[in-house]
Amino acid sequence: MSFFGRNLCAGLFIAAAITGLAHSQTPTSVVTPGSTAFCLFEIPSDEPNRHRWINLGIVQYIETTPTELKIAYGGGSFGSGFEVRIPLAKPEDAQILLDKIRKAAAACR
Repeated sequence: MSFFGRNLCAGLFIAAAITGLAHSQTPTSVVTPGSTAFCLFEIPSDEPNRHRWINLGIVQYIETTPTELKIAYGGGSFGSGFEVRIPLAKPEDAQILLDKIRKAAAACR
């Protein structure tokens, strides 16, 4: 092998080693994959120090009025399951809460 060939190979080897070290020292972010079957969303609780989540994978429908947002879930047909009623301070809060629910559901795909 010629002098040029040896130096080129050595240079490529060193460059690959440096690149590998740079990538191996870069912290990796932990990605938790979501699931549409088990997609938790925390809903407001009326008791302090109590947390409640709903599985968005079993939501049947969401209904809003100017004063509350109702999430129906867990039944085989309309009206046969359970519901969560979330009081709203103002009608615009329904859209804010719906946007948060959409973002949580999108992250579960």
